[in-house]
Amino acid sequence: MTTTLQRTLVLVKPDGVERGLTGEILGRIERKGYRLVDLRWVRPSRELLERHYAEHAGKPFFEPLVEFMLTGPIVAAVFEGHEVIAGVRSLLGASDPTVAAPGTIRGDLGRDWGVAVQRNLVHASDSPESAAREIGIWFA
Repeated sequence: MTTTLQRTLVLVKPDGVERGLTGEILGRIERKGYRLVDLRWVRPSRELLERHYAEHAGKPFFEPLVEFMLTGPIVAAVFEGHEVIAGVRSLLGASDPTVAAPGTIRGDLGRDWGVAVQRNLVHASDSPESAAREIGIWFA
């Protein structure tokens, strides 16, 4: 079986930063064996977020999502490793923290806060193409 060395973008969203979970989230990824290759603390602009979420423009959740992501700082990280995209997404767990499996980041640390936009702590790229595009946006 061959594996591919990849890079992926991980964003600790404003809810994760506000709750002081940045170290826990990034540490879990590092403890899995993936290498942290770049890191930034960012107060994103609307324009940056609109570029990041461009594929969702026009969907009902787009504007609330952008508004939520503007509520506080975000920690942007690039991790590298063999099959890191699938590996990190597995560590994160399901997008809905209510059903995310125990042992995953969202399953252990996330919950439903009863707000319009799901606050699920963290984002990670879903494909090599998305990773390249997203890393280019956040680390231009």
